[in-house]
Amino acid sequence: MSVSTQLPEVETTRTVVIEIGGVPIEVQTTDPEFEHVLRGRYRDFIRPGSEPIFALRVQIAPPDPSDLDGDAEVWLEGTEWRMKRGDFHACWSTTERRGEVRQSANPYSIDSVLRILHTLILAPEGGFLLHASSAVRSGKAYLFSGVSEAGKTTMARLAPQDVTLLTDEASYVRKVNEEYFAFGTPFAGELGEPGKNISAPVAALYLLKKARENRIEPMTSAEAIHCLLRNILFFAHQPEMVRQVFYAACAFVEAVPVYELSFFPDRRIWELIGDHGICGNVSLPKY
Repeated sequence: MSVSTQLPEVETTRTVVIEIGGVPIEVQTTDPEFEHVLRGRYRDFIRPGSEPIFALRVQIAPPDPSDLDGDAEVWLEGTEWRMKRGDFHACWSTTERRGEVRQSANPYSIDSVLRILHTLILAPEGGFLLHASSAVRSGKAYLFSGVSEAGKTTMARLAPQDVTLLTDEASYVRKVNEEYFAFGTPFAGELGEPGKNISAPVAALYLLKKARENRIEPMTSAEAIHCLLRNILFFAHQPEMVRQVFYAACAFVEAVPVYELSFFPDRRIWELIGDHGICGNVSLPKY
């Protein structure tokens, strides 16, 4: 009598390299359906030939029913960052440049983990994620930031055909050769569409305010820094990282013109921005 033995099936690790802001991160999974989700959601940001700087191994698991409505928590333990919310738990080693993610099978969880991870990567370099829409026109990037309902998505919707959208939700800002650049991101807001995976030097930051007329006014450095800090996306409370974000905001305001943009939501606002750019930037008043 012959006895047949069947070896257990070995799970295949699938890898997807997602490059946002020029930072390639390899996401590893053994779940083919989740790989399909990743390739669909981040299709314009997948870079198969890029050498990843960091790696995340994702394990699919049910969400924590006791914490489904909780906010994301981020903290540092030694050299390892910890992150958690009801739909994910993650850790990331700064020394090994590797991380583990245990999350529910939906794209919003990995989206949140990537946002948090990029904020931690950007802070020491003087960059940041900003709650803002952004777009490229004539080779220059323009950022439109503000509190909820200020008009970030509206500015994206009103953009003329010669404008390329980078994002309507989370703008990616970092230094390249001592100049600030804005990068397209897959982090979509109300429009539900990712931005284009391109970058351009930042011409100006506009802080939005709805009004009955369109008007652009310069801001003092103190006003600009205060408003910018309020809109930077950052999840950690570790003192050194908070200082880095503060200094990043100060350095940005010193290098890039910041204006208050009062606007009525119609397409004439982009004409005003175009005329403003042609006329040149107004120097920021100091403290």
